[in-house]
Amino acid sequence: MMWPPARRDHGTFCVSCHTVAPYALARPALRAVLGEQAPSQAERALLESVTKRVRQWDKIAPFYTESSGPNKSFQSRGTEAVLNALILASTDARNGRLTADSRAAFDHMWALQEKIGDQKGAWPWLDFGNEPFEAADSAYYGASLAAVAVGMAADNYRAEPAIRNHMAQLAGYLRSECSRQSLINQVIALWASTICPGLLPAAQQKSIIDKVFGQQRPDGGWGLSSLGWTWKGSNVRSLVNLWFRSNDAPFAAKGDGYATGVIVFVLIQAGVPHEDIHLRRGRTWLTRNQNQTEGSWPGYSLVNRRDPTSGTGLFMNDAATAYAVLALTAPSGK
Repeated sequence: MMWPPARRDHGTFCVSCHTVAPYALARPALRAVLGEQAPSQAERALLESVTKRVRQWDKIAPFYTESSGPNKSFQSRGTEAVLNALILASTDARNGRLTADSRAAFDHMWALQEKIGDQKGAWPWLDFGNEPFEAADSAYYGASLAAVAVGMAADNYRAEPAIRNHMAQLAGYLRSECSRQSLINQVIALWASTICPGLLPAAQQKSIIDKVFGQQRPDGGWGLSSLGWTWKGSNVRSLVNLWFRSNDAPFAAKGDGYATGVIVFVLIQAGVPHEDIHLRRGRTWLTRNQNQTEGSWPGYSLVNRRDPTSGTGLFMNDAATAYAVLALTAPSGK
């Protein structure tokens, strides 16, 4: 097994980038393997960037503005608020206490939680038509990450009376919308339910696990193309446009590191034993499909076929690599 080398650490960060949060969760798992005694320079840069934006929240501009499209400023703000809270809460969890900066990040997050309508309990979320992170159904993905952040938070933050109503609305949204979501979104909600007891009923959790088992490919991996579509909000014209934009990439019959890494990691968090045949085959797929030169795992975009060596082409590879690391370093059991 070869681990991703330090040179693959990101040098610059945009917290609206959906590979940054997985990186922040996974990178610390490599310290023991790499013989590191402290966070890498890239990790420190990321935390400094997030902390600075949290402290200057009322003064800074969002990463995306209306020049990028209608409501993009509001969507960008909601997306960043959730990812900021997740990154800082995961750092605090390793240190054993919830810092003032993390509390501020959560305050910003709760202030943007939707109060009415179909998205009540969720957050404004970037929608550029890009599955699986920035599409019409990605608000559910974002709400699930918000629940993960709360569940990770130190000092038993999730039990504080001040957030009780927020959590009730979040739980209500995740439960009521679950069955209408793509399976990959449901898997993220399952993850949240493993660290926020009672978030999803046991029967709903079991249903997700059973569906995941049923989607495992013969080689032991999982493919995002069969897990990431709900066609929510779609019509004939939008589906035709999607086909041409995708250049048939969404329908590629192959497994990938992102889907396999996420699923193996979440199944472990959900208490599926390491000796379970589905989990063993998934872990085997990960060990066999690592790029031995780069140390990364393969991912692919559902909406565009991109040069795999370009910055955008590496986007899904980065996410795949982060979750593969989490999957292969996760201890057995909850």
